[in-house]
Amino acid sequence: MDCIEVCPVDCFYEGENMLVIHPDECIDCGVCEPECPADAIKPDTEPGLDKWLQINTEYADKWPNITAKKEPPADAKSFDGEAGKFEKYFSPEPGQGD
Repeated sequence: MDCIEVCPVDCFYEGENMLVIHPDECIDCGVCEPECPADAIKPDTEPGLDKWLQINTEYADKWPNITAKKEPPADAKSFDGEAGKFEKYFSPEPGQGD
């Protein structure tokens, strides 16, 4: 989760099992994109991402801010490339934040 530490405006928010970016706080600098271990960060200007923009907007207002890297879950690599992860595993519960 190096993406969190390189963010100059601290716009990441932590859920129980995923992170979101507050779209109104993000300055679209792009420094987080190559740091994302899951390759999950996309510009909100890309077509077809309306669902993700809505999720990021909703949960950034509900979940706590996170500004420091934490260790990923031990089983994180086992989910790489798995189809339908969001539908199978998403939790609306907040994480711990900083």
